Amino acid sequence: MAATSADYNQFVNETSFYNRMVLSHLLPASLWEPLPHFLQTWLRNYLHSLLPAVSEYMIEHGWTQCYSTIDHFNWFHCILYITLYLALVEFGVYWIHKELHDNKFLYKHLHATRHIYNKQNTISPFAGFAFHPLDGIIQSLPHVIALFIVPIHLITHLCLLSSEGIWTANIHDCIHGNIWPVMGAGYHTIHHTTYKHNYGHKTILMDWMFGSLKASLAEEDSFKEKAK
Repeated sequence: MAATSADYNQFVNETSFYNRMVLSHLLPASLWEPLPHFLQTWLRNYLHSLLPAVSEYMIEHGWTQCYSTIDHFNWFHCILYITLYLALVEFGVYWIHKELHDNKFLYKHLHATRHIYNKQNTISPFAGFAFHPLDGIIQSLPHVIALFIVPIHLITHLCLLSSEGIWTANIHDCIHGNIWPVMGAGYHTIHHTTYKHNYGHKTILMDWMFGSLKASLAEEDSFKEKAK
């Protein structure tokens, strides 16, 4: 079926919304609103990719623990370092996310945008991308910080950093996977409705360790049954 001009306009409206969402939070309107739509889109993508660009620059200049081939280590060490890398990211994202809630200034100016969708019938994979761009950059910082601490393969780092977009959609899809210890949509929906539980990233382990974990009633009943 051939697309109509109305379809094309819908594409433009959608991408214009993306441009406003990023550029309006980072630049004065006088700098970007007069630009043609194509240049607005280019500038939005340029700013959106700033963090991975910076991480690649630091890797290329040898400032990190990143390595280029697995010949540097055996497979055991590779798996061990990936596990440590992920643990550092879990720890970092948990505390950054919690601080974005506990600090009223940061919550109001950065994180509140994400919590506009605070009911189960308004949370969706699309709502997962409704966040302040600086919020997204800050919560991805543990990926870059971990580069200075743990040896990690370049492609592994880039894949894990890029996977955040998929993961963001996944935990907002309201499909409760119930796979322990994964921080699935069931746990994250509770976070959006209570604001003070389940700050974790891909697992519930940090919430469990630091006392902020809250399971759904169905899961709590399941845990009680298993404990009997």
